[in-house]
Formats: sequence, C-alpha cells, structure tokens
Amino acid sequence: MIEPTHKKLSLREQCKLLELHRSGIYYKPRPVKQIDMEMMKLIDIQYTKTPYYGVRRMRAHLASLGHCVNRKRLRSYYHRMGLSAIYPKPNLSKPNKEHKVYPYLLRGLKINRVNQVWSTGITYIPMVNGFMYLCAIIDWHSRYVLSWEISNTLDNDFCIKSLKDALQKYGSPEYFNTDQGSQFTSNDFIKVLLAEPKPIKISMDGKGRALDNIFVERLWRSVKYEYIYLRQPQNGIELFEGMSQYFNHYNNERPHQSLGYKTPHQTYQCLAAA
Repeated sequence: MIEPTHKKLSLREQCKLLELHRSGIYYKPRPVKQIDMEMMKLIDIQYTKTPYYGVRRMRAHLASLGHCVNRKRLRSYYHRMGLSAIYPKPNLSKPNKEHKVYPYLLRGLKINRVNQVWSTGITYIPMVNGFMYLCAIIDWHSRYVLSWEISNTLDNDFCIKSLKDALQKYGSPEYFNTDQGSQFTSNDFIKVLLAEPKPIKISMDGKGRALDNIFVERLWRSVKYEYIYLRQPQNGIELFEGMSQYFNHYNNERPHQSLGYKTPHQTYQCLAAA
C-alpha cells in the first residue's frame, strides 16, 4: 500500500492520503520477550486497581506473586507503559519550555450539560502478542466516547487524529481537559484546539492528581475489566475490531447507574438536541 520509492508522492503525502500515522511506517517493531509481556500485564492489572502504586509497592506486589524484579527493571516497565504513580512528589523533571501547561479549570465547576467538558487520556493495552496504546475522548456529562484511536507508539499523532475526529463530528466543547503528558502539551495538539472558531477553554490536571480526570480513569478501568482482560486480543487487528465492538456496546447498549440507567448515547443525543 505504501511505496517508499514512489517517484511523485513522498511518504508524508502517501500517509496523509491513506490517513495513516507516519510513526507506524517508520517504526520497526522489536520482539518483546515473553517474560516482559507477562510482567507488564501483571503490572497493568494491579495499576488499574491501585494507580497510586509506585515502583517500591509494585515490586512488593510482584514479589507476593512469586516474581523477583529489581527496581531498575520495574522503572523501565513503568516508562515503557507510560505509567506514573499518582501521589504528591517532588518535581524531579523539567517540563519542555516550548510546551505551555494550562491551569486546571474544573474544580468546583458544575457539570450539567453535554459538550460542556470533554477530556482525553492515554492508557497501555496489553495483548497476547505485544502491546499498544489507546487514546479516547469522552464527554463528561453523558460519559459518551466521542472518538478513539490506537497506536504502537506514544507519539502524539494518534491523539491529534482522535481530537480532530471528535471536533469534526460533534463540534467544540466549552472546556477540554487533559493530563500534562507531552502528547497533550505539545504545540501540535494545542494548535488544533486554538484553531476552533468557537473558543475552547483548555484545562490540564494538576501533577499527580488522578481524580482531576476521573471519568477517563473510570473508562480505562471499564475497558480493561470488561474487554481486555476477558478477551485478551492477539494482535493489533484483533484489538481494533474488539475495541470497535466494545465502544459500540459502551455507548449504545451499556446502561450507566449514574445516568439513571440510560446509555451514554441516549443521554448525549437527548441533551444535545435540547
């Protein structure tokens, strides 16, 4: 499908025409050792339950399961999975000076309508043969998943595509909330929000404050316990097909107690039309 030696079209132009991420073209996957896959899956399951577990607590947890893993190796797993323990800690890393961090604007805000607040995040997705990352955008009031994308790298391309898809389909929210990950503080991501004709107030979680983006964290828990851990997709193709089915079920069939046992789709559509 992609022709690296095409005489007229560059790789960039070919990827744009086919709506493919360039990261997937340039990236050459390296096989992941089975022991690493097993450890990362155990870490992911426990982290989903207890996102405040740092390397020391996770090491103790793995030891209780009979796995002796040193702290250096655990740190590499956390880095590879894009994880960080959620608790107040010293600022040990310097932010990119070119990336502006916006204040958290949702504290005390009454969320009472759709398209008032959207938020996004990224989570690690384990598979039988490898792993990928999932990005999704959710409407806070209705819990409706507006768009989602998967990627085999943590580049921001798939996050930007998910954002553009949501804006194109559903218009602009009043507030857009993210964490302080480099994918969301990047100039390319922020430019998409600032370019909207209807002004969007950009909000970012405080460092180490998982509850600032609680609805996205709850979504990840639902995705993993209701699909990933039960079905265990074999590869990226199976994951994409499975996620398509799951989000269709989540939006259109799965009743939410907090919504009066309505589905996110029912809530979003009814209030958006009002």
